[in-house]
Amino acid sequence: MSNYHIKHLEEYFQVYRKSVRDPESFWEEIAEEHFLWRKKWDKVLEWDFTKPEVRWFGGAQLNITENCLDRHLTTRGNKTAILFEPNDPSEPAQHISYSELHERVGRMANVLKSKGIGKGDRVCIYLPMIPELAVSVLACARIGAIHSVVFAGFSATALATRINDCDCKMLITSDGSYRGAKTIDLKGIVDKALEECPNLETVLVAKRIESDIHMEPGRDHWLQPLLDSAPTDCPAEVMEAEDPLFILYTSGSTGKPKGMVHSCAGYMIYAAYTFKNIFQYREKDVYWCTADIGWITGHSYIVYGPLANGATTLMFEGVPSFPDFGRFWEVVEKHKVNQFYTAPTAIRALAKENLEYVEKYDLSSLKVLGTVGEPINEEAWHWYNNNVGHKQSPIVDTWWQTETGGIMISPIPYVTPTTPTYATLPFIGIQPALMDENGVEIKGNQVSGRLCIKFPWPSMARTIWGNHARYRDTYFSAYENKYFTGDGAMRDAVGYYRITGRVDDVIIVSGHNLGTAPIEDSINEHPAVAESAIVGFPHDVKGNALYGFVILKETGETRNRENLYKEINQQITEQIGPIAKLDRILFVSGLPKTRSGKIMRRILRKIASGETGNLGDISTLLNPEVVQEIIEKAG
Repeated sequence: MSNYHIKHLEEYFQVYRKSVRDPESFWEEIAEEHFLWRKKWDKVLEWDFTKPEVRWFGGAQLNITENCLDRHLTTRGNKTAILFEPNDPSEPAQHISYSELHERVGRMANVLKSKGIGKGDRVCIYLPMIPELAVSVLACARIGAIHSVVFAGFSATALATRINDCDCKMLITSDGSYRGAKTIDLKGIVDKALEECPNLETVLVAKRIESDIHMEPGRDHWLQPLLDSAPTDCPAEVMEAEDPLFILYTSGSTGKPKGMVHSCAGYMIYAAYTFKNIFQYREKDVYWCTADIGWITGHSYIVYGPLANGATTLMFEGVPSFPDFGRFWEVVEKHKVNQFYTAPTAIRALAKENLEYVEKYDLSSLKVLGTVGEPINEEAWHWYNNNVGHKQSPIVDTWWQTETGGIMISPIPYVTPTTPTYATLPFIGIQPALMDENGVEIKGNQVSGRLCIKFPWPSMARTIWGNHARYRDTYFSAYENKYFTGDGAMRDAVGYYRITGRVDDVIIVSGHNLGTAPIEDSINEHPAVAESAIVGFPHDVKGNALYGFVILKETGETRNRENLYKEINQQITEQIGPIAKLDRILFVSGLPKTRSGKIMRRILRKIASGETGNLGDISTLLNPEVVQEIIEKAG
């Protein structure tokens, strides 16, 4: 029996050693024992990072939806697969069983086929967090169409760019969406986007907010009547292991977004295996990841990973602040959530509010807490640990990327001892390497460098859609025969990894390499500070100097700014050293963020350097209006 469910530290090391010593037989065992195949593979792995080319389970045939749905029907048919919690807490939650989900996916798949969608066609999905989103994703996978989910908060321009880049034939959307107290006119955004998309043939529209919208004759169709007349049975398309399953766009730091292509077999195995272990999922658990399916986190850890394990996965339409800042905790109590996975940004936002919002709910069902999207700073880690987990629920600080398809470095709860701000140890099968500027691997512990991976793992993206050269140049050209993550990391005395931020967030000040994450952590520990972001700007003497953009807590708003400036720099001096002191501090009401919570330091760097003429497309930001405010204050 393979170690599919790791339960103690000694077992982790034993399984990890096996996965690194003989990766092919390790992953073959996992694949054979835990998944359904239409045809077994001819070869487990073929790879060449110089091209780069990676093939896992070559020659095998399968359909991921048979692994996520069909195989559970006899044993878990009545079990809740998707637990939908709507935006408005007064609207009842929906429990969608595995049997019902299977039927709904079948109907949707038949609707897609009736509109001319087949294997290999690209379907763009631009939907709010409603069950139709998960159903659409699975329906595409059922018939071998390639889904490209675009987060339903992106602008018309961003949507059009993504539709055109992979030449989508169909778009699935809704009349609108709810976001807290607001309603958003999604269909209006779609209509504007499609003015720029000549090749898109069909739009399917789900009803969510019952608004009066324009329907383009011949192109637009209401979804529900089509579903009502569609049969529930849809045979699963037989897919090759390396056929594309989906394309997901990740913003390029320069130029247009990159359409990362993920394959059917390797992605499924790794998403399922990481989910089972990193959340220590048990049969009766209720698991909740607060992300949107528009991000890789939602693909791997709301849809595919949980469903491949027969889990109950909670899908949340709302926001953490509506109707008040207790919403997350109210949902945890209501559904007795056991695993809770969210972003440090959300935790920091909630930590700014009154503790009563947390304390009035019973969170005793929680067994595992997780964070994703960026390294969690120490203050937020302790707040989460003390007030949400009551020091009983281990925090898994997970590091991974859209490109990696699944979690790469993370504690395993109740297995790996945790340390705040450390993602701890590589997951099974992952072989990290820290590299220096000259491309030499840095061995040993208590070192820092650029984080690379030196051996393929099953869920890695295979290419950038339509641009393999860009894939090679972005990820495989910096270090020979290695995947370069773009992140810096340090390895401590026991071999734990701490991610220090994007390498482009390493600022060289007077010859010293300074990672932004530790400096920001230090600033954020000041009692008046809610959040901060550091960038470099040109300096005549130092080469670069440090510029801090700082959000204050309500208590800090009344403080003397001059004194705060001195206190923050004093704190940095004590914790990191005088070399890391800030030359400039700007107190702001918000920071420009992507909707997954990443701070867009690229924009802050341009503002700090006075280059505000070309900030690129800021319409996809969570809060584009804050950019103008920062420009004016920076003056």
